[in-house]
Amino acid sequence: MLLIPAIDIKNGSCVRLRQGDMDNNVTVFDSDPVAVARRWAEAGADRVHVVDLDGAKAGRPVNDRVIGDIVDAVAGIPVQVGGGIRDEAAIETYLDRGVEYVILGTRAVSEPHFVADVGVEFPGHIIVGLDARDGMVATDGWSKLSNHTVADLAQQFEADGVVAIIHTDISRDGMMQGLNVQASRELASALTIPVIASGGVTDMRDIEALLEAETDGVAGAVIGRAIYEGTLDFAAARERVNARQQNSVGS
Repeated sequence: MLLIPAIDIKNGSCVRLRQGDMDNNVTVFDSDPVAVARRWAEAGADRVHVVDLDGAKAGRPVNDRVIGDIVDAVAGIPVQVGGGIRDEAAIETYLDRGVEYVILGTRAVSEPHFVADVGVEFPGHIIVGLDARDGMVATDGWSKLSNHTVADLAQQFEADGVVAIIHTDISRDGMMQGLNVQASRELASALTIPVIASGGVTDMRDIEALLEAETDGVAGAVIGRAIYEGTLDFAAARERVNARQQNSVGS
């Protein structure tokens, strides 16, 4: 079970949004994203999730220099990056800088053939993030619902060679209302690649629910506001996962 702390970067700071609202619902937690990444690495993070919010808005990488510094700071812990990655050049730049996984979102949904192309060009490094409401994929900053179900698109991307799907329930993202584990579970049952849940992780109850869903293919969760506001102790969550894994091995 991967516990993946999220670092969203806007105007050079580590922030969190509520339901993706970059204009009216932004909370700044730290002015130094690199120090934040180092803190989560020291707390036992399996991976670090970084989103270039300025890049997402601009349609191109904006905070790539800071993200490179984060890669250096976490010393070997895999980093996955999303936000503004719309072409092969951006993917190649991040991978050359040491990023392990790039996350495609907007262009993956609007031009699915792009995923097929980069899946061949950069095998083992492509993740697709699918944002959903009631099982349908949301687009355009979550303001519109597409005609695609999450499961249909995810199966297509699996065939195109992506290594995981990040599934976000946008109704819960940043709202501290608990993770929609069931929705991620249902998606995972339709795939063979891992599903990483996102949106709504609040406390240890969500960690327990994730552990129960692991056998269904839910491989982890991106955790944001809860670890910044203190409703979830990240190190304690990591210890709980480790204990579960040790018990499984022992049995």
